[in-house]
Amino acid sequence: MSVAIVHDYLTQRGGAERVVLSMVKAFPDAPVYTSVYEPASTFPEFADIDVRPMVLSRVSLLRRDHRRGLPAYPFAFSARKVDADIVLCSSSGFAHGIRTDGFKVVYCYTPPRWLYKEARPYMRQWPAAVVAATYALRPALRRWDRRAAASADCYLTSSTAVRDRIAREYGIESSVVPPGTNLGVDGERLAVPGLEVGFALCVSRMLSYKNVDAVARAFERMPHLQLVIVGDGPAASHVRRAAGRNVRILPEVTNSELRWLYANCSLLIAASYEDFGLTPVEAATWGRPTAALRSGGFLDTVVEGVTGYFFDEPTPESIARTVERVVGSGLTEGPIIDHASFYTEEAFIARLRAAVSDGQGLVGLPPAVAEEAAR
Repeated sequence: MSVAIVHDYLTQRGGAERVVLSMVKAFPDAPVYTSVYEPASTFPEFADIDVRPMVLSRVSLLRRDHRRGLPAYPFAFSARKVDADIVLCSSSGFAHGIRTDGFKVVYCYTPPRWLYKEARPYMRQWPAAVVAATYALRPALRRWDRRAAASADCYLTSSTAVRDRIAREYGIESSVVPPGTNLGVDGERLAVPGLEVGFALCVSRMLSYKNVDAVARAFERMPHLQLVIVGDGPAASHVRRAAGRNVRILPEVTNSELRWLYANCSLLIAASYEDFGLTPVEAATWGRPTAALRSGGFLDTVVEGVTGYFFDEPTPESIARTVERVVGSGLTEGPIIDHASFYTEEAFIARLRAAVSDGQGLVGLPPAVAEEAAR
């Protein structure tokens, strides 16, 4: 049976793009359809994949900043038809609107935040004209979004938090198929000069709802610790202003450098509002604990007292207290690595193939999380 993959846009290096790379490994012959494709700003592995962008990709402004085309994307996907027996949509806003006569499986990272309750903080760094157009079109876009969701034959998602959000917004039951890390502990490691082993690490795109500036400010209270921030984005200037002398910012690193950073940090800090939250899993692969915001996907990927500890608010004070708690906790590598073993890329590929092939979906949660959910 032929399989095609559809993704919102390929213009950045984020968790969703890593998931698409894993999807291609699950279905190696599948082409990837997308609205806008900018090879220079997404993962280089896409250069070896059959990526088929839409006509919107000819607009250089959208390749530089995909947000500027937001009101147009629903119409672009609705106008495109993909011929395949199975169409796997990787979506947080648009790809699920693709037309097909095949079996449509939607892997939903979240119902689009810009249409529902979380819109205001999510849109904080958007161009003013895009925000105005989105608010004006919101009633029509919500109707389009719900029709697109209803067109799916099977709904999958990454976490219990998003599963609940899908049920609330769409009235659709979805199955949890958590993605896995494809970074690989056995891959090449390249040291980042000027860093001493034992630093705290934060890996995040710099967007307002990621709260990276609060992480940087937390280290004003911990001058004895060094923080390394990996990432870039619209909120980068705010983060740089918040960063003190014990904070180093790396806008971009290779996978080899990222492996070295995970292997040599003492803990990870994850303060963003995430639908899944892959970075605690990546850190856990190396046996590193996490100080995480008690929200969203982190409730699945972090087990309190085993793989890390939570803070309840993304404030510098709360983050600093939890970092100090993790540092002094004595959490051991063995249970952390065991938890990460559930989130391998191989496990994701097996679960995804099973879910797509039986058309039913597959609920998958690590044992510790499943037990907590049952209680």
